[in-house]
Amino acid sequence: MPGATSWSFREEDYKAITDHMNGLLRETNVKSLILVDRNGQVVANVGEPPQFDPQAFASLTAADFSANDQLAKMIGEHEFSSLFHQGEKESMYLADVARRVILVALFDSRTTLGLVRLKVKGTVEILTKVFEDMFNRSGTQSAKVEGFGTKEAEDEIDKLFG
Repeated sequence: MPGATSWSFREEDYKAITDHMNGLLRETNVKSLILVDRNGQVVANVGEPPQFDPQAFASLTAADFSANDQLAKMIGEHEFSSLFHQGEKESMYLADVARRVILVALFDSRTTLGLVRLKVKGTVEILTKVFEDMFNRSGTQSAKVEGFGTKEAEDEIDKLFG
């Protein structure tokens, strides 16, 4: 898979990405959102500034996602599109965007995993479109990512509140 250097990134791309991330931040009350490319570089972050080295975090996030892709293959899955890590006080939810970047939501008890999962899926759809437009503009190919439609949203809501 080509790295981050194979696609162009314009100021308007960054604004669109951070605008959508800020919308997700408001909708979910997560502490912060970090967008990391699959090579372990920070693409964008919004919310509370991290209390750790963001570059080291990005490298570990990319490695975590890669390791879990291998685990998925071992059990017969093509990949895992999202991961969840729960701690005593802090948790994180990671979601694949356009098979090139990873959206990481860092959250605590101010929100719930169900709300984060539901809202992240919608944002992933939007961000996937932004990234695919960037990939198309730069002539790189991106893998098709299945969307999250209305039926799936209704099923998810039913699971949360049913």
